[in-house]
Amino acid sequence: MRKKIAIALTAGVAAATVGFGATGTVDAAPKGNGACVQQGIGTLKSLGLLQAAAQKKVNYALIDSNGPGIPALGLPNGLINADLGDEAFLSLGKVVSLHTSSPELFDWCL
Repeated sequence: MRKKIAIALTAGVAAATVGFGATGTVDAAPKGNGACVQQGIGTLKSLGLLQAAAQKKVNYALIDSNGPGIPALGLPNGLINADLGDEAFLSLGKVVSLHTSSPELFDWCL
């Protein structure tokens, strides 16, 4: 199942464009965690995943503490410091909220 998700995610990345404006989301973050939110959005953007994330097409469980990672994108597991189960297709708003409330969950915010 995870292999199919990784393949679908990789295909979605290839088709995705980075046309989603996230500045409103970043501006809404508390000042103390704004850098963490910017790191998270920057990470998604650099991977070409921002639009897919906005469409809830990113399975964050692939890069959690127990996930297999996404070798096609060069992403190891453990980038998210939690066990999200087999599938975690979260909304971008939820991911931004987690960056502000629990930055310790994300390696790029440590």
